[in-house]
Amino acid sequence: MATVRVTSEVSLNLDQLLSGVAQLDTDELRNFVERVSLMLAQRRAASLPELEANLLQAINQGLPESTQHRDNELQAKLQNDAIAPAEHQELLRLIDVVEQADAERLQALVELAQLRGVTLPALMAQLGLQPPTVYA
Repeated sequence: MATVRVTSEVSLNLDQLLSGVAQLDTDELRNFVERVSLMLAQRRAASLPELEANLLQAINQGLPESTQHRDNELQAKLQNDAIAPAEHQELLRLIDVVEQADAERLQALVELAQLRGVTLPALMAQLGLQPPTVYA
């Protein structure tokens, strides 16, 4: 088995390290790759809980209560044909805010599904989330 002695006084850049790795025979290279993959998996696993927590927080973060309340008010006025032109413009701006929040939530859902290795519908089922209602 080939060995490489590394001391604290030796400094290698990535190209030098790869040059040394290139000298390994096939079995040693395979072993090296497996060990590097294990190191990478351990690092990912260490950061996984924090990443999942951040994604779950983004998924569960709703609109500010005042924004949601105003959106509900304006939507009701729109349904009752009692919305003033200025309110209609305000509603259109709020719709942009709501759609942006929904897009960010969906992005977090997709990232979490990829992280867990499941489909988006499966993740939503795990989290007890329902697909949004589609209005015609």
